Amino acid sequence: MNKLQFISELRGRLAGLPCEDIENYIQYYSEMIDDRVEDGMSEAQAVADIGSVDEIVTEILRTTPLAKLVKEKVKPKRKLRTWEIVLLAVGSPLWLTLGFAALCIILAVYVVIWAVVVALICVNIALFATAAALFACVAGLAVSSHIPEMLMCLGAALIIGGLSILMFLLVKAAIKGTVWLSKKIVLGIKSCFVRKGEV
Repeated sequence: MNKLQFISELRGRLAGLPCEDIENYIQYYSEMIDDRVEDGMSEAQAVADIGSVDEIVTEILRTTPLAKLVKEKVKPKRKLRTWEIVLLAVGSPLWLTLGFAALCIILAVYVVIWAVVVALICVNIALFATAAALFACVAGLAVSSHIPEMLMCLGAALIIGGLSILMFLLVKAAIKGTVWLSKKIVLGIKSCFVRKGEV
């Protein structure tokens, strides 16, 4: 891919961002290619060295605030006619209600996902506290010479302690997975505001 093709594809993939931002990114990546060409690379090598357009667009979306994308998307491209304003006003009880309901559903799903993670954390804390209490019972039973009860408590403490360690690993994986999923959801929402593949 040469510089012109790269810039053209990048410009098309960034449609939906504010025009000044698009121009800033185009200028930035154009200068990066020019710098590499000046250092002795061919134009195709310079473009390949920068990375794929997909990676660049993903990184740009990751760093662009969602509010900026929404503002650019809802900004009218032309002045609204009177009948359009009236239609928006008359239909607002319906589309505002549906939009609010959709937003509430998305927020509820997000809260439920994190509630599962919080519940796992609470279960892990409870297992750890139970294991600690059983180890304290073992010490008390050892002092009072109740050997069978002490061995039973020791076995239970070891089993529950092992479960708490396994649960900790599960909780750690669940937190990482939920954070990753949250980032992907936000990136997916942002990518809805950028028209992909337009050149």
